[in-house]
Amino acid sequence: MKKLIRIFTLVVGVVCCFAIGLLTSCGDDDDVSEASSVTISGFSPTSGAVGTVVTITGTNFSSTASDNTVSFNGTAAQVDAAASTQLTVAVPAGATTGTITVTVNGEAATSDDDFTVTTESSTACDDATTAGEKVVCLANNFIASLSSTQASTVQLDFTAANAAKWSNLPGGVSIRNGLEFSELSAAQLVLAKAVIEAASGSEDNQGYDEFLAVNAADDYLGDQGGGGTYSSGEYIIAFLGTPSTSGTWMLQFGGHHYAQNITFEDGVIVGPSPSHQGVEPLEWTADGTSYAPLNDEQEVMAAMLAGLSTSELSSAKISGTYSDVVLGPGSDGEFPETKVGLAVSGLTTAQKALVLDAIEAWVGDIEDEAAEAMMAIYESELDETYIGYSGNASLTNHADYVRIDGPSVWIEFICQNGVVLSGIHYHTIYRDHTRDYGGNF
Repeated sequence: MKKLIRIFTLVVGVVCCFAIGLLTSCGDDDDVSEASSVTISGFSPTSGAVGTVVTITGTNFSSTASDNTVSFNGTAAQVDAAASTQLTVAVPAGATTGTITVTVNGEAATSDDDFTVTTESSTACDDATTAGEKVVCLANNFIASLSSTQASTVQLDFTAANAAKWSNLPGGVSIRNGLEFSELSAAQLVLAKAVIEAASGSEDNQGYDEFLAVNAADDYLGDQGGGGTYSSGEYIIAFLGTPSTSGTWMLQFGGHHYAQNITFEDGVIVGPSPSHQGVEPLEWTADGTSYAPLNDEQEVMAAMLAGLSTSELSSAKISGTYSDVVLGPGSDGEFPETKVGLAVSGLTTAQKALVLDAIEAWVGDIEDEAAEAMMAIYESELDETYIGYSGNASLTNHADYVRIDGPSVWIEFICQNGVVLSGIHYHTIYRDHTRDYGGNF
């Protein structure tokens, strides 16, 4: 009997232990689930202007800064430093008052309280009465945020040698002027990008929007096996001369597949070029965002050629095969003496409109008012402009090439085999026969 009691007691004990273990296990699962949740417990300060450094506290952030996506009322911010319970970011340009959201590996947490964006610091430049005045104001705000060493590095003399120091290749400041983005704090980078945004076009997939997308492509290439030389952090900003609404100076910014050289004189853009854009891959998705920064350029060039008759296409055909743009970096002033291809003067009004659409896809990358002024010049010279192509007019295969050559405007577009990834990638250049570097060199 005692033996039976001992057996019963043992069985009951096992069952109880199993039940308790199951409950404990379930409790542990809940704890794990809760522990893995991203949370925001607070942020400091609770208000500030664009460029203000904000510390966000919470749980289950990634200690790798790039794995955390932070937005201020929907506007993405740069994460400067990261730990599992704390993120350091700067209020991004364009941010408005609202909640802060942190996303890690697809899981998002939103703050209970709003961050209030004030109108101090760099946003005070919105009081500028002209676009040139605003760029100068923002440039001086950015320079003021730098150390003396940084300031002397970012601001150089406006000479022919410095002006020509730009490239389509990866390599950061080894082949460019200025400061790399990776050398800037989160707050400094916000101020630098505010300068770039003010000097760029505002249309979707043009100007500043296009710049950010091409910049993001380098991070994607790095992640896809390209290595450390492909990085958004290797993009640069530089000032040649002193930013001012009187006198002449130039703003340079860009990196791999992007170069802008914008010359100002007395507060007005007088030199919109040289300007280079390229992209690899043509389309990609990262962190839930889809990119295709130069699809519009390919489409307007292909539409321009598609609008020609068979005989016009034959006249527009250029002999020879092209492996890259003709007037890329290092080719200043080397415009062909003779224009080739098809004269635009013989085209219909509708066909001429397609040529103007193609030109605008590049000119629209600079500040809107300056772009409008340049387009007026190019339109007035349209009948003296030529268009030509080599390869296929569809512009979809390696070595397919097209150019627009006017008394002033020069634009080239070419398809090339990929460097890091398979498939086609694009190279383009926009120059002006008389206005490269503001006509100073």
